[in-house]
Amino acid sequence: MTQTAPTLADELLEAHVKYELNALKGAKLKKFLHQEVDELLELAGTVTLERVISAGQVKGLIQRVVVDMELDAGLPELAAELATEVLNAPVQNEVRLGDILSREQASGFVEQALELRHQRERVISEIMVHPVYQELVSNVVYHGLVNYLYEDNLITRSVPGVGSMMKFGKKMANKAVPGLDETFERRIKAWLSDSLPGLIARSEQFLHKALSDDELRDSVMAAWVSLEDRTMAELQDGLGDVQLQEFVVLGYEFWLHFRKTPYFEGCVQAVVEGLYARYGHQPVMTLLTDIGVTREVIVTELETVGLPLVDLLREEGYLEALLRRRLAPFYRSAAAKKLLAGRT
Repeated sequence: MTQTAPTLADELLEAHVKYELNALKGAKLKKFLHQEVDELLELAGTVTLERVISAGQVKGLIQRVVVDMELDAGLPELAAELATEVLNAPVQNEVRLGDILSREQASGFVEQALELRHQRERVISEIMVHPVYQELVSNVVYHGLVNYLYEDNLITRSVPGVGSMMKFGKKMANKAVPGLDETFERRIKAWLSDSLPGLIARSEQFLHKALSDDELRDSVMAAWVSLEDRTMAELQDGLGDVQLQEFVVLGYEFWLHFRKTPYFEGCVQAVVEGLYARYGHQPVMTLLTDIGVTREVIVTELETVGLPLVDLLREEGYLEALLRRRLAPFYRSAAAKKLLAGRT
């Protein structure tokens, strides 16, 4: 009895699905992946980056995924929990700061920071003119002067009883002329106010001279030597779970605001345009090579992650279902039935 076209189509579908399932495992799958990687890399050697994806598409992707995407409220909670797990991990008690950052690397960072001499001088100057610093200097000088006059000058230290007599005289004078203390304080502070610009200028000159490259280098490296043998847990002493979670939440809230600022938008635009100015007209392989993505890197990750994932999908029945969804419409199409009808 002649086999009908639908039955033959069904048998072909079953055979095709079985063939593909056998081809997508073990050595056959590995060989297939190696071959396709070679084909794709050969194509990447001729197709330019802007043909694969344009600068505008990249900007749109960043806008949709990074800027506009609404993040679930549970994200900061999850991040805080994971940060706490990291903080309390056993590795914190096992790893020293010097294991993470060597003394040579720390020295390199210091040397680079010392090159920012102009920025350092500008920071010092801005601190000097800050009202809080000026008030600090004024108070320090005032209390130092008063203490010297009544307690710590050469006469009161050398002649017994003079200090007590000066304090006694001060009290008697205040009784005789009420408000004398306040008048004295106002006069000294008025003098300080007139002298403050000069004091600040001399302070700034002193700091510029004292904070030389050699002094800063020696101070920072001395601090580093005292810290490099401490474990990460010791350095984090005092930072509890609650404080850490609060910092995570603050960082999350900052990111939600920062990603929508014109500054972030300008930075993204500069990065994307700079990338495409350099690589847009060049083959994709040029970019991959410059960032260290070689054939070996790709194949290693495919074999490490890709192959086990395909095995899992096959074991769970997803792969077979996918093949059937993909192939069945063809074998049941009018075109397939017409071809098969001519072969029966």
